Order: sequence, then structure tokens, then C-alpha cells
Amino acid sequence: MRRLAPSLWALLIWPGWAACLPFQDFQIWTAITAKGTLGLVDPATNPIRFWLEGQGRYGNDSTTLSQGILRAGVGYALNDHSSLWLGYAYVPTMQPFTNQSRNEQRSWQQYLWSTRSESGQWNLRTRLEQRYRPDDDSKVGWRFRQQVKFSQPIPAWAGWNWVLSDELFINVNRTSYTNEGFNQNRIFVGLAYRLSESMHTEIGYLNQFSNRDGAPNQLHHILSLALYLDD
Repeated sequence: MRRLAPSLWALLIWPGWAACLPFQDFQIWTAITAKGTLGLVDPATNPIRFWLEGQGRYGNDSTTLSQGILRAGVGYALNDHSSLWLGYAYVPTMQPFTNQSRNEQRSWQQYLWSTRSESGQWNLRTRLEQRYRPDDDSKVGWRFRQQVKFSQPIPAWAGWNWVLSDELFINVNRTSYTNEGFNQNRIFVGLAYRLSESMHTEIGYLNQFSNRDGAPNQLHHILSLALYLDD
């Protein structure tokens, strides 16, 4: 009987333990982001910036388009290291991110800061989003996002950098589609390659953990492919 006790106990707690396990999925995320000066003024003295971004995220073991993002914005350069931004995003979302397909709209504001040294480059992005899903709730969902990113040249590989970043998401308020507090975290580790003075690409592994209210948490293992165009 003593030998059977551990097995019986495991069977009793198994349903509760299994319910706590997050839903896991392998995905591929693709992104193109373009930033540059706006207008006909000399780029060296023009503080006005533009931001254009498109993303395609493929879930269900990378077999279906699960989310798209079209994001646009304008910014103002405070100096060579920092800038302020505001814009709009359109986000159609399907399974496995949501059980029922829906289109979300967002307004967003952010602060960017960067510095470069011989040891590498640091980038900070602080973003505040307002999420609009009137079919689910008339209440606007406010979300805070903080990203820290570091890249460093690889001496043996000309043009290559290794990249490490982390982004934390916090829901500021509660709605019918968001819980208040911790929302998700994204950790990225990968490589960047400089294609030209104004273009570089990043490829690597992105781990996304999402805290979901009233549904299983989600853990996504993501192959991330991104292209950046900087004027």
C-alpha cells in the first residue's frame, strides 16, 4: 500500500496540475520596420520622424496566419539619443491567440532612447497602448510595455552582432478581455547582420509567455525574422 500511495496521489493531483500547464505552440513571426525623417527638410536637422511597420505571425505550429499588425506613427527627435512618438495600429487576431477572430485597434505613445559605445549598443523603448475592442467591451484597455535591448559586435564575424532583449507587458486596468497586472513577457536572443548603412536584419529565438484570465496561459516558442530600414 505504501508503494501505491505516491501513484494514487499523483493521479489525484494530475487534473489540477495539468490545468496549470500553459498551452505551447511553435510559431514564426516576421516583421519589417521602417523609420526615417519626414518632409523635405535636411535629414541632419529635421527632428520629425516617421514609423511604418508590418508584421505577420504564424501559429498552430506555424501553419496558419494567427495575427497581423500594421503600425504607423510620427515622432520628434529630442536629441541624437532619444525621441518621442505617437501612432495607430490595426491588429487582426485569430487562433491560437484568441478563440474567436477579432480586429483590434490601438493608439500608442512611446519614448525611445539609445546609446552606443565600443562594448555595444543599448536601446530602451517605453510604450503605452490604448486597446479598442468595442465588440467585446466599450472600455478601453490600457497597457504598459517596457523593452530593454542590448547588441554587441562579434569580432570574428564582420557585420554581425549578437542581440539580447526583454520586454515586459503590464495591463494598467481591467476589462472584459484583459486582466489587471502582468500580461506577458518576451525574451529574445539572436543575431543581427548589417546589410548596409540603413538596413539590418535580425534572426533568433523569441520566448513569449502570456498570462491569460479565465483561459490557459500560453507559452510560445518563436522563430523571429525581422528587417529594419533606418533612414
